[in-house]
Amino acid sequence: MLRSTLLAASRSGAIRGLVERTPLTRPVVKRFVSGDDVAAAVATTGEVLADGRYVTLDHLGEDTRDAAQAAATVEAYLDLLRRLEAAGHTLRAEVSVKLSAVGQFLPHEGEKIALEHARRICAAAGAVGTTVTLDMEDHTTTDSTLGILRELRADFPWVGVALQAYLKRTEQDCRDLAYAGSRVRLCKGAYREPVSVAFQDKVDVDRSYVRCLKVLMAGEGYPMVASHDPRLIAIALELAKGRGQDSYEFQMLYGIRPDEQHRIAAAGNRMRVYVPYGDEWYGYFMRRLAERPANVAFFLRSLVTTG
Repeated sequence: MLRSTLLAASRSGAIRGLVERTPLTRPVVKRFVSGDDVAAAVATTGEVLADGRYVTLDHLGEDTRDAAQAAATVEAYLDLLRRLEAAGHTLRAEVSVKLSAVGQFLPHEGEKIALEHARRICAAAGAVGTTVTLDMEDHTTTDSTLGILRELRADFPWVGVALQAYLKRTEQDCRDLAYAGSRVRLCKGAYREPVSVAFQDKVDVDRSYVRCLKVLMAGEGYPMVASHDPRLIAIALELAKGRGQDSYEFQMLYGIRPDEQHRIAAAGNRMRVYVPYGDEWYGYFMRRLAERPANVAFFLRSLVTTG
């Protein structure tokens, strides 16, 4: 019930305004978001890379219906990539892109615009020696996102994509994408979805995650295991036996289980941290609260302490 309430709140403009106007919220947001601007993002990237971890950066924003805003997001990514190159970070830092932030939902030719915008970002990433992963959003975007992925991979075969284990279709999507060179980030999923398309119980989601993970680990692609669950991480390590440690990686969110991130990296595994930044943090922040009761408890404790 709490998770459903928080996910519903993540789409509420009224609640968003209230949360964003509350001064006590910002210190808590810093746990999950590296900062408001690109300078903060690059600085955080340097800190993470310094202790042996990798990074993927997300310029926050989604669901834009404004063409100028979509174009501005592209420019923000191009600026980010230039700064990452200047800092010498592009060997171990890439970017993650939500297609809805670069025009996917625009009323006229949104998919075409998003594809062209994504091409510009991919070309810039390739020019500085790094990669791009397409984030996955709610289930209504899945076919569109995978279609754009196919178009992009014709020119940029290294483009990655996120798949969400709570969707009932995802095991088959994993089968379709478990080919050589295919980078797939497997996560549980963080949107409010109907029972017709998504598993609702945690046990069912976990079982789906393991089934999907088996497909990816048995394939010739590059699995990216995005989970904070120790049991799923242990299963991933078991399934990865026989694969080289450079043929898969683990991913976790910035600010969540940092000690475990360091432990995984120290064991010789590739550990990539998903680092979001920007002032459009509300939807991302609410989904992080919805994922784990511990995050809500942390939020409430911090408000009391700060107050």
